[in-house]
Amino acid sequence: MVPIDAQHPEPVRVTTDNAGEPRRIVWRARRFQVTDTPTALVGTADWWRPFDPYTFGVGHPPLCIAGWRFQATSDDGETHVFDVRHAAEDDDWVLLRTFD
Repeated sequence: MVPIDAQHPEPVRVTTDNAGEPRRIVWRARRFQVTDTPTALVGTADWWRPFDPYTFGVGHPPLCIAGWRFQATSDDGETHVFDVRHAAEDDDWVLLRTFD
């Protein structure tokens, strides 16, 4: 796993399909093509966070897609698994972690 600085996540460029699933990523000036089915990373919905400390019994808090995990391969065959999410400020993407 490549360590990522959580305080300053690394920006990446992600291209998605019409459904919003990643298809390509540019990381450290290298292009990678997604080579498996992306998996949605889910987290508690932002609108629920003020209620988060309270438990209401049955079920779990409402969830939303918080990012994506996918395998991608460069033209020369280098392959990694990437975890990405949208940057908090805009529609840019940031890298959360990579796995070799």
